[in-house]
Amino acid sequence: MIKSWMIIGAITFVVMIGSFFITPRDIKWFANLTRPRWLVFEPLIPIIWTVIFICGAASANIVWQKNPGSLITWLLMGLYLLLEIITVTYIPIMLRFRSLRRGEIIGSVGVILGVLLTISVLPISPLAAGLLVPYLLWSPIGAYTTDELVKLNPQDA
Repeated sequence: MIKSWMIIGAITFVVMIGSFFITPRDIKWFANLTRPRWLVFEPLIPIIWTVIFICGAASANIVWQKNPGSLITWLLMGLYLLLEIITVTYIPIMLRFRSLRRGEIIGSVGVILGVLLTISVLPISPLAAGLLVPYLLWSPIGAYTTDELVKLNPQDA
């Protein structure tokens, strides 16, 4: 029998990896942007996001286990999926349009959805809500970093 964590993990993995296939070839544009001097952790960003996605999948599994198959649970699973899709579209949209502002907008939408999801799952499971805290902490850092990139590269805003 297939376990819920397997399905949730597989969907999380497919969406996360799928973003690599839709990334446009405008990576050179992004690589040539002026970066803030304090952005020394950039090579760690893929690892950080991997940990965040694992925490999100664990959170979703906990919520599913609390009331599997209920309408509320399905709606929350949809919100988890929407949050992940919004998160992974940040780079493809920013690169496709060569627009830091569009990336900033996508990042801000992710922060708002992350807060709404965390508030929604808190009554169901404080642990599931706690597993979303890494997203809530990291997403504003990403939004701030993008805002700093806009300031340093106004021609690419």
